[in-house]
Amino acid sequence: MAPINPDLQNVQDDIKNVIQDLFQVLVQVSNYDAAGRPTRDVLAQDIQTLDKTLHTLHTNAQHLPTPTADKPIPEPLIQYVENGRNPDIYTREFAELVRRMNQLARGKMHAFRDFRDVLAREMESALPELRADVQMVVGATGGRTVGGEGEGAGQGEGGEGRGEGGN
Repeated sequence: MAPINPDLQNVQDDIKNVIQDLFQVLVQVSNYDAAGRPTRDVLAQDIQTLDKTLHTLHTNAQHLPTPTADKPIPEPLIQYVENGRNPDIYTREFAELVRRMNQLARGKMHAFRDFRDVLAREMESALPELRADVQMVVGATGGRTVGGEGEGAGQGEGGEGRGEGGN
């Protein structure tokens, strides 16, 4: 367990004292007798004690360092909890959303990769004089060039491996 800051411990103790003083005021109010002098004096004394305790709490809280969170809590999560919902459900829903978004992004990456390969193959067959440039672009964008035959060679996609290229 992490060591507790002494100032934080003082504030925690002050909060406990405030709660205790509020309870004492509650007891005095519930037993209040408008005609009886002792209950009025005791209630006034308990309210003064509560005031002093609140002042002490305020003073001690001023000594606490300003919180700096390395990882701030997302505002939607705070609203989710304030609405009385379980933060574990929020976390699970968030993880599922991220997974779906990752799958979508992965699908787009594969689609663009396949489009790049098809476009390169078609450009090489239609414009053989640009074959070196097309292969350079395919190589620079993460594709593989196979001995001047293009990306689709030998992959069974109807590429130039079947001898369709025309010179």
